[in-house]
Order: sequence, then C-alpha cells, then structure tokens
Amino acid sequence: MTTQQLTTQIKKKNSFLCIGLDVDLNKIPKHLLELEDPIFEFNKAIIDATHHLCVAYKPNTAFYEAYGIKGWQALEKTIKYLNKNHPEIFTIADAKRGDIGNTSTMYAKAFFEDLAFDSVTVAPYMGKDSVEPFLAFKDKHTIMLALTSNQGAFDFQTKQVYGKELYKQVLETSKNWENSENLMYVVGATKAEYFAEIRKIIPNSFLLVPGVGAQGGNLQDVCKYGMSDNVGLLINSSRGIIYASNNKDFAQAAATKAADLQQQMEVVLNS
Repeated sequence: MTTQQLTTQIKKKNSFLCIGLDVDLNKIPKHLLELEDPIFEFNKAIIDATHHLCVAYKPNTAFYEAYGIKGWQALEKTIKYLNKNHPEIFTIADAKRGDIGNTSTMYAKAFFEDLAFDSVTVAPYMGKDSVEPFLAFKDKHTIMLALTSNQGAFDFQTKQVYGKELYKQVLETSKNWENSENLMYVVGATKAEYFAEIRKIIPNSFLLVPGVGAQGGNLQDVCKYGMSDNVGLLINSSRGIIYASNNKDFAQAAATKAADLQQQMEVVLNS
C-alpha cells in the first residue's frame, strides 16, 4: 500500500484510527476460550465490528509469540483474514525488530513476504544497516521508533548529544538513508509537546501515535501539533477499544469506543 492510498482511505472514512490487536487470553471474554482458536475468533469479531471505523490494524507480535506456534498461527490467520476481506486497510506488524543487515533482511521477508503485512515497526539503535533492509521492499513501510510513550524514553531518547536531543539526531540521520521515503515513525501521544519540533524535521512523514486512551494521551493536542498537510497521523488505541467489555457484547462495545474516537477525528478533519 502506498501512502497516497492510505491518505485516500483516511479521507474516505474520516478517520485516522489504528486499532491495536494485542490479545491477552486472560482478558478476552471467557466464552471464547472454549473455541479452537480463541485468539483469531476474538480478532475476527473485533475486525468485523470496527473495520468501517479505522484505517489500520496493529497486532503486537509479542502477544502472539507468547502462545507459541498456536499464537503465531492465529496471527497468520488474522492477517490473511484482513488482506482477503479488507485489503484497503493498512496493516502493521508491531514487532520492533532491529539487527545486523542479513538478519533484518530475514525479518523483513517474514513480515512483508510470508505474512504480507504493509508495514513493520523497527528499532534504530543499530543504525542504517539494520533498517535499510526493511526499506528495500517496494510499497512496504518501515515504522521506526523515534520518541516513545513509556517513562524509560527519557533514559536515552531526550538526552542531549552534542547539543541536540538524541531522538532529533535519529530523525535527521534517517532522512538520508536509502529509500527513506518508505519510513514512518513512532511518536508517543504522551509526548504531545514534542510534535511541533518533530514536524520541523519530518514535516510530511506519517507518524504512528500510540498512547491515546489507556495511556492518557490527548487526541486534540496530538492533532494540533502533529497533523501534516496529508494528515500524516495514525492514532493507535489498543486496550481502550478491544477490552471495552469482557462479556458477549465485547465486539459491539469495541465498536462503540472506536466510533467515539472516529467521530472526534471527523471533527478534526472537517475543521
């Protein structure tokens, strides 16, 4: 999927919502545990109820890897279901990979070719030769960690290095990598005050923004400082949507929460 296709979907749906599919068997409705594949059945129900309200889904791979081969198979079934039934929706493998070049190439093949995700999240700590293998894939996107929403982000990301915060140096350096037009960036919603500075460096890149909802990020502040001419935002909400209820009405409850965010986004887009 190209960024133009993604932007078209945003305008069509009046939404830049991304729903995180972080499935914890301890949190999903108990009646699903009786099924052969409760993880997939949970995801399918959430997707069926919310696909018209969002433009992206983001499974965090740790929540599938934790359940061994059955978890990985559930992830595979989920992405195949999305690609078959909703090919217009942008898919993100939230894997946060990052390793030396040949290993990164294999990670990229796993997510882009075998699983057919549109994008994958990566960590930039090892530099360009760990990220460029992901960028080499045509019409695929690499979403690089820039400024995250966790408390530990202040351990390194905002430290001054030669007079400039490290996250700014990461952003500026990445712009010079091969196929950097395929880069997107993770910027946490709880760091809303940083968005204006980030947009000075990458004015048009798409930003994946976790932290709205359960983590306390404010949608209006993110949009005020982070929105670009082509919208340029994917606002992610995971727990706040998918665990809105743990009863048999869980999918409808998720749709209600997603609709609330979508309606807020529609107001922003039309203002």
